[in-house]
Order: sequence, then C-alpha cells, then structure tokens
Amino acid sequence: MDNLDLPAGSCPGSPAHAAWLQAEGQRLLSFAKASRVPQGFAGLDAQGKLPCDAIAETLITARMTHCFALAHLQGVPGCMALVEHGVAALRGPLHDTLHGGWFARPNGHGDSGKAAYLHAFVALAGSSAVVAGTVGARGLLQDAIQIIETRFWCDAEGAMRESFARDWQQPEAYRGANSNMHATEAFLALADVTGDALWLQRALRIAERVIHHHAAGNGMRVIEHFDAHWQALPDYNRDHPADQFRPYGSTPGHAFEWARLLLHLEAACHRAALAPPDWLLADAQGLFDNACRQAWHVDGAPGIVYTLDWQGRPVVRERLHWAHAEASAAAAALLRRTGEPHYARWYRCFWAFIETHFIDLEAGSWHHQLDPCNQPAATLWAGKPDLYHAYQAVLLPNLALAPSLASNLAAM
Repeated sequence: MDNLDLPAGSCPGSPAHAAWLQAEGQRLLSFAKASRVPQGFAGLDAQGKLPCDAIAETLITARMTHCFALAHLQGVPGCMALVEHGVAALRGPLHDTLHGGWFARPNGHGDSGKAAYLHAFVALAGSSAVVAGTVGARGLLQDAIQIIETRFWCDAEGAMRESFARDWQQPEAYRGANSNMHATEAFLALADVTGDALWLQRALRIAERVIHHHAAGNGMRVIEHFDAHWQALPDYNRDHPADQFRPYGSTPGHAFEWARLLLHLEAACHRAALAPPDWLLADAQGLFDNACRQAWHVDGAPGIVYTLDWQGRPVVRERLHWAHAEASAAAAALLRRTGEPHYARWYRCFWAFIETHFIDLEAGSWHHQLDPCNQPAATLWAGKPDLYHAYQAVLLPNLALAPSLASNLAAM
C-alpha cells in the first residue's frame, strides 16, 4: 500500500478534509452543468464541451438528475432547475409512452430495448428528485416503481431480469450482477422515500444471491455474468474483455461498490427495525480486503486495474475513475462501521492516488481512464461524461450509512 504517511487530517471526520471534499464537489458540479441539452443531459468531452453530435442519454440524464438533486439538498444554488430539467426529460422524450419504461436515448434512437440497469438509475433519480421536492418527480417515481415491479423484478428469483425488447417481449437469457447491484442501490432509496420495507427485503434477496452465495463461494470475487437460471458464465465476453458494462472476468471496482452497499443495507435494516444478517458485515470486509489484495498494484504500478481473470491475473490493466471512487467510499464506510485503522490507511491511499492521477485541475472534473502507466487515456471511456461516481465519493465520507444519500442530506 502506498502513501501511508499521509496526514491523519485526510481521513473522514477531519474538518479540513471535509472542507476539501466539499470544494471538490463544487468543482465537479461546475463542470457537469455544461452537459445539459434540450432532451436531457449528454456526455461531455475531456475539455468539458458538448461534442457536435451530442445527444441526451437516459443513463447520463438519470445520474445527473440524481446528483443535482443531492446538490440542491446541500443548498447549492441553481441546481433545482437542472433537477427539473432532468425530470422533464425522463418523463418526456426518454420515456416510451407507447409501451412504458425508458429508452437509452430519446425516442429509442439507436436502441429501443429496455434494460434493468437504466431503469434502476431512473428509479434512483426519481427518488432523489422527490426528496428534493421537484415538480413532476412523484409521477416519475411512481412510473419507475410500476415498471420495476411488473417487468423487471422476479420474485421467484429474488432478483432483476436483465432486458427486453421495446414491447417487453424477447427477454434476454442473461442475468447480470451489475444491474442487480444498482437495483440494490435504488431499492435502498425507494425504501426511504416510500417507507416500505419490502424494498429492503428485495435488496437483501439480491445481495444474498449475488454476494453471499455466488461471490462468497468464489473466494469473495464477484461473478458478473449468469444465464437465465443463475448459472455462472465465467467465460462470458472472453473475446471482448474490455466491455464497458460486461467485461470478462472479475471487476474489482464492483467488489468495492458491493462492500459499501452491504453496509448501507445493514444500517438500513437496523433503522427499519429489521434484524440484518451477520454476513452483511463479514462479506463487506471480505470483498474489500480481497479486492485490495488482488487488484491494487497488481501489475507493478499503483492503482486498481479494471479486470482480473479467475486466477487473479490482470486482464484489462487500465485504471478507471469510478473504481477508485468506489474504493475510497467503501473504505470510508468500513471505517465508519468498524473503526479499524487499516481502513483509514486505505482511504488515504485511494484519495492520494485520485488526487495525483485522476483529478484534472486544468480542464476540470476527473480523467475517466488512465493507461497502465497512469497517464490519461480514452480507449474505454472517451471524455468525462459521468458525475455520479466522483460526486458520491465526495459526499459519502461525511454521511451516516443510513438513510440513503438524498434522505440523509435532507435530514441534515
């Protein structure tokens, strides 16, 4: 582990570090505001400009709407108009008025299918916008809940189905840990906003299947890909290992993300007077420790590689910003939950790496990808389209593990 001699003030709870995180959040927000387009929000290039062919995307629109709602709840001026714009886009051109649900782009441009991953983020955006008091947000949230319950949630499996054609036919014979992970995140928010503990029970069922059964049975390495019967597909995308959403092998960044979500789930259960299973903490620690051991500095350079094969060897050695954001947030969550000092050391280590290599003080925001030598690259992720991971990373260290982000900020 590098950078263990960083000052103790760079840990959660330090006033100086809290102020630094707040300032970094403001810098990220200022960059992201340029992503507004008439039909939602679109991805920015590396300089913070909209490409000439920029088009709204549901994923970016939902994530931006969620983040701007969080900023509004923090009292950042000018963000409510952006939340309203996002809600209007999600209720307008990004929504399928004929069959229900959401396209990836306005009116199904280029892809008219319906994906669980996108719908989880629509639900998250809707819930955060409701907490922020946004006009139209309640209707958006109700629509998202209805689609999740009638189309994606499978009670027999205790998990989300993956995707469908536009008319909800042709279900994909695939189950994904990634979409179910973000469903878990969304369900935590839905439990807070609706007051219905059923969403916590559903999140527990997902976590038990994906983590406590499959990952725990695989040396605490998250299995990402399954067939329709939840049989693991370890060779999935072996010929396309650098896929942005379905890469081959294990993805250490998701181990960190899952570790944090398990702790949020444990805290949410306590808050709802539900008895959380003991394995939530144990599995969170196992996921984090294994990911640190296997993925940090594994190829001789600092940083977390994107993917590993099932023998722990690097496959895609590029470093992605979101994995490091999630690693820092997971370290903060485990430190808050356990008080164990090695999580503070990892927290300082991850933030030192982020500050040195990812934060772009010249053009703004964070580089989204580094090459194996930790130089900015764009082979997997072009530009800087994503506020979500980095912005949450600067908020989470100063918040309790429950309730979820928007509800937490609203109560402060």
